[in-house]
Amino acid sequence: MSSDPSLLLCLPDDLFAMVLRFLLPRDVCNLSLCCKSLHACASSEKVWLTQCDMVGVVPHGDLVEWREGVSSYKALCRFLLRVKPLLGIWVHQNPELGNLVYVMPGFVSVVGCRIIPQELGHLGIQDGPIQWSSVFEVIGDFDGSTTFFLHGREEETDYVHPGSVKYIDKSCNVLLLEIEGRVQDYGSSSSSSSSSSTTALLHDSGAMISGRVCRSNSEISRLQREGGNAEAIVPFNKLAFSDRKRLLEVTIGLVRQEVPGMDDGPLFPAMRDDCDNFHKNLVLLKERRAILCEMCSLVSSRIDNEESSKGADGPLQSEQDDIRKSCNWSKDFSNLLNKEKGHIQCTKKKSLGGYFWGGFKQILRKSSSVNESHAILEKFTSRRETKHARLEDFLRSSDTIGLTLKASTVKLSTYRAWPNMPDNWFALFKMPLQVPSADQIYAGLWGGTFGWPPGKPSQDKPGKALFFLLLSYEESQEQKLLIATKILEGTHYVLHPNGSAMFIVDINQPSYDSFPCGSNTDITHAFTGEGISNGYGFRYPGSKPGSLFIFENGVLAFVWKDTMSVLTLQRLHLQELLKKGERVPSLPPINNFSYLTKSYSNVFTGFPSASTSSPSPRF
Repeated sequence: MSSDPSLLLCLPDDLFAMVLRFLLPRDVCNLSLCCKSLHACASSEKVWLTQCDMVGVVPHGDLVEWREGVSSYKALCRFLLRVKPLLGIWVHQNPELGNLVYVMPGFVSVVGCRIIPQELGHLGIQDGPIQWSSVFEVIGDFDGSTTFFLHGREEETDYVHPGSVKYIDKSCNVLLLEIEGRVQDYGSSSSSSSSSSTTALLHDSGAMISGRVCRSNSEISRLQREGGNAEAIVPFNKLAFSDRKRLLEVTIGLVRQEVPGMDDGPLFPAMRDDCDNFHKNLVLLKERRAILCEMCSLVSSRIDNEESSKGADGPLQSEQDDIRKSCNWSKDFSNLLNKEKGHIQCTKKKSLGGYFWGGFKQILRKSSSVNESHAILEKFTSRRETKHARLEDFLRSSDTIGLTLKASTVKLSTYRAWPNMPDNWFALFKMPLQVPSADQIYAGLWGGTFGWPPGKPSQDKPGKALFFLLLSYEESQEQKLLIATKILEGTHYVLHPNGSAMFIVDINQPSYDSFPCGSNTDITHAFTGEGISNGYGFRYPGSKPGSLFIFENGVLAFVWKDTMSVLTLQRLHLQELLKKGERVPSLPPINNFSYLTKSYSNVFTGFPSASTSSPSPRF
């Protein structure tokens, strides 16, 4: 019996959408290219609402509300697919108390929230508000494209720092903060149309917002003859650490923007069961997103035409002042800047924080010799090894530079579920989160404190430190190990290194020890293992025997055999906790994204006085 393809077109819209649930979004797009009739069916809102639902980033009810911020469900699906790999837990080695950033949905956006090292509140883990601060957000534009905003607080003011999202790997495990350089195609456009080309480039990238670097007319003519840009773009990660840090500082300082009246506004809605606050938050989130989208649109539309050297004296002097103040140039370089003032053509950007780099690159080209410019650059930059690219080459190879977020997949070694992190990357590293299953029932994120009963501080010990542990499974020979990795510690001063295994138990080895803090009747399982203890200095902790007890109500308790100290754990739903949490001020932008300084105390917020809290036990 032959099948008639036209029967597919006769299906009701709802049934057609259900059939297409079994296709990937790219297959739905391919289907729409077959013929006009299938194009109309495969492009319907019901089909793409179903596809959005299948992505699984937000519940169905949220999709309907998010649709108001985009052109179609297809555009929304494009955004959801792109940002889905960002969701989850990201960490950094520093500070040792823990640097935990949780990326969760906002409103047509995803938001990076840092959990602050803290003590347990009087309401306990599940009911008490946890403290957090904002790190960044990625918002979806009307067409489903993405724009990155880095958060940071300076001079008692909260700022956002617009940038672009370079790319996001589906299996990304490293989130990098970089400066991206881009070039124009001079082979296909004339210098007179360079402003409009740049505008299109800005619009396509989302927010290439830090400014436009100008080339001389003779150089543009040379590039046109050669059919394009003869200089390959120097990757940001090839620069020396000091140069990368300096570029980030200057760019971030010049693109920062204050969002009027939105400093304390929500970044995601409240819980749905809190109807009043949920709808109030939704109104504020729509207003805030409109402001951020307007910022991005200004980037692509408000670029002035090139100014002649005669008319550029005023703006150029301001540009040089910004560069000198921001970069702390050497005396020789400052003198060269003053010498060259008034002789540089540049394009200024009014909308987002100033214009720069054009003058810097032109000055390098106008130096009396290549050797002279090289000598000046060497005085400005720090000592570098030959493996590093030069800052001068990075700047020469780009027409525009801007802040960017890049989510990459990098091969990293691990030790007991903790990645070994390079100490000079402005980056966050993703922690693989195992999904609980029949054979890995205890996998996932848990929160806990020392002491019994679990979840709430006792009267004699009101200030218990709150620990966040990531439980994961690892099979080795005949053992099936359950590893509890510390990713956050709420003490005043760190006891054990970030990423330490607080305990390791063998699921295949039952324990016959008794629980020391009450009846054993509600214990379902007990396993033998080892818990962390003092070892050979801070960096190399030891271990001592203990047992993990599993209770009927889902609580876990690890007991050290010699001291009878008890670490109690409860499973956490971090997104719910954040929605009823307490937001605190962020750090300055670069440190807010990636805190690279070695520290053993809480750098994110102040603690209450030591007299009101109790230290965690030492072993």
